[in-house]
Amino acid sequence: MDDQTFMILGGGGLVGFQVAHRIATDLAPDRIVIVSLRQPEVAKAVEDLRSLFPEGETEFVGEWGDVFAREEYAQRSRRELLEDDEAREGIFEDLLGPVDAAYERSLLARLIERYRPDVIIDSINTATAISYQDVYTSARFAKRSVDRLQEDSSYPADEVAQEVETLILSQAVPQLIRHVMILDRAMREARTRLYLKIGTTGTGGMGLNIPYTHSEDRPSAKLMTKSSVAFAHTGLLFLMARTPGGPIVKEIKPAAMIGYAEITYRTVQERGEPVRVFEARRDDLDDALVLSADPDGFAAGPELQLPVIGTGENGWFTKGEFEAITSLGQMEFLTPEEVAGICVREILGSSTGRDVITALDAAVMDPTYRAGVLRTDALAELRRLEADTGTHSVALGQLGPPELSKLLWEAELLKLAYGTLPAVLAVTADEISTTVCKLLEDRPKLRDTITSLGLPILARDGTSIIRGPRIRIPEVTGTDEVPLDEVSKEEWAAKGWVDLRPENFARWQERFQAMRMARAGKAQRGSAGVTLDAYVSEDITIGTVAAWILTNELGGYRIK
Repeated sequence: MDDQTFMILGGGGLVGFQVAHRIATDLAPDRIVIVSLRQPEVAKAVEDLRSLFPEGETEFVGEWGDVFAREEYAQRSRRELLEDDEAREGIFEDLLGPVDAAYERSLLARLIERYRPDVIIDSINTATAISYQDVYTSARFAKRSVDRLQEDSSYPADEVAQEVETLILSQAVPQLIRHVMILDRAMREARTRLYLKIGTTGTGGMGLNIPYTHSEDRPSAKLMTKSSVAFAHTGLLFLMARTPGGPIVKEIKPAAMIGYAEITYRTVQERGEPVRVFEARRDDLDDALVLSADPDGFAAGPELQLPVIGTGENGWFTKGEFEAITSLGQMEFLTPEEVAGICVREILGSSTGRDVITALDAAVMDPTYRAGVLRTDALAELRRLEADTGTHSVALGQLGPPELSKLLWEAELLKLAYGTLPAVLAVTADEISTTVCKLLEDRPKLRDTITSLGLPILARDGTSIIRGPRIRIPEVTGTDEVPLDEVSKEEWAAKGWVDLRPENFARWQERFQAMRMARAGKAQRGSAGVTLDAYVSEDITIGTVAAWILTNELGGYRIK
C-alpha cells in the first residue's frame, strides 16, 4: 500500500480513535494525524496511541480546533464567537461570502494543505455539529427580538441584530455546502486518494417513531434536522464521487448506537458542569410553576456520582438507560472496533457492501437506450418547427451554466454565417466578426430575440452593447445598476454576453481546430473513436459544439 499519511477527523472520539488504532495495527503508515475539536482529547488520543505503539513505525501527530471555522476562530467556542460583533461578521463572510476567500481562511483547508494526507477518514458527526446549533431556538429568539423592537422603538437594535444574525448563521444547508466545497477543493489540491466518511442516520437506525427525543415533540424537529443534514451530506458526497479529478469517496453509515468506551463510577455532568445533590423540598402548586429555582433555596449536598457507561457522542448512560436503548427492537448497538474494521477493509479496496455511495450508484437510474432513440426524434421535430416558423430555437437563458446561452447563440451565428468548421477556419477572425455583424444587421428579428432574452450583444469594437430591457449577466440582486470597468466587462462578456469582437471569434477558431485535431490525430477505429475530446462532424451542430466546450473547457461531464 502506497498510502503513508492518514488524517482522521474526529480522531479523539470513540470511533476515530479505534480507526487510528486499526490503521496503525494493520497498515503501519508513516504518519497518522489526529484532528479533534478539543485539545485534551487530542492530547490523550496521541498519548494513548504512542503508548500502544511504543516502537512502531508510525508517527502520531495531533491538531485541534473547529474544522468548520476559519483558522483564526477555530479554537474559540461558537457561543463566544456569536457574541462578538466582529467575529459574527467574519462567520457571515466565511459562510455566505466568496468561497475563494473562505477557503484561504479555513482551518480544514490549511490542515490538509500542511499534511497532504493520502487518506482522510472523517469520523466527525457533521450532522450533529451543524444541526445542534438549533435553528429553531434561534428563530424564536430572533422573532421575539423583532416583536419587541416593533412594540418599542427604544429596544436595543444591537440585540435584535445579534439575534437575527445568529439565526442566519444557524442555517444548516449553507454551512454544509460550504464545508463540502472547501473539503473537496483542499483534497484535490493535496491529491488525496481516498475520503472515507463515517456518517450517521441521525436516529440510530430507527424511524420517525424513535422514542428518544430532544423535546416534548416526538420526533423532535431538532432530531429530524440532524437526520436531514446527515442525508443531505450523503447527497453531496454522492456528487463529489461523480466529479472527475477528485479523491475516491466512500461513506459508512452506522445505523445503531455505537458503544462503548468505558464503564466507571463518576460524577454526573450536564452541559459541562457537575450535577449536585440537593435536599428536596415541598412546594405548593398554584398559578405558576417555577422551572429553574434559585439553588440557594435548597440544602446543597455533594456532587452526584453514579455507575455509568461511556458511549462517545451519545454521552454517558446509566445501567437502566443503556439496558433500555440497546434492547432488541430499540437502537441496539454495534462497537467502534467493528466500524474501524469496515473502514480498513474499504481503505484496502475490499468490497464490504457497507459503502453507501456505491449503494446509491447501484440504485439510481442511469441514461437509457430508449431515451437515446427518442432524442433523435425530438431534435428532428424541433428542427422542423424551426424551419416552419422561421425562428431560432437556440437558448432561453434559463439553463445554467451562464456560459451555455452565450455559447449556443454564438455557435448559431457561426452556423448561419458559415455552416461548417472548415469554413470558419478558412477566414480570419476579423472577417468572421464583420460577417456576423452584418448578419445581425440584416436580421433584426434574430438580433432582438437574443437581446430580449437578457443576453446583451457586445459590439465589434467593444465600446458598446446592443441590449434589451434586462441583462442576465452579471447576476446581482438588490440593485439595478452596477459599476463597470474593463476587468468586469471582460468577465461578463466571457460569462454571458454574445461577443462580436474579433478576439472572441479567434477563440472559436482555436476550439474548432482542437475539435478537428482530436478526431484526426488520436481517434481509433469504430466506437473507440467517439471520445469526449473529439467532435465527429464537420457541420456546426450548436448543441453538440456547446457540449464539447462544457466538457473540454469547463470540465463539466459525467463519469458514471
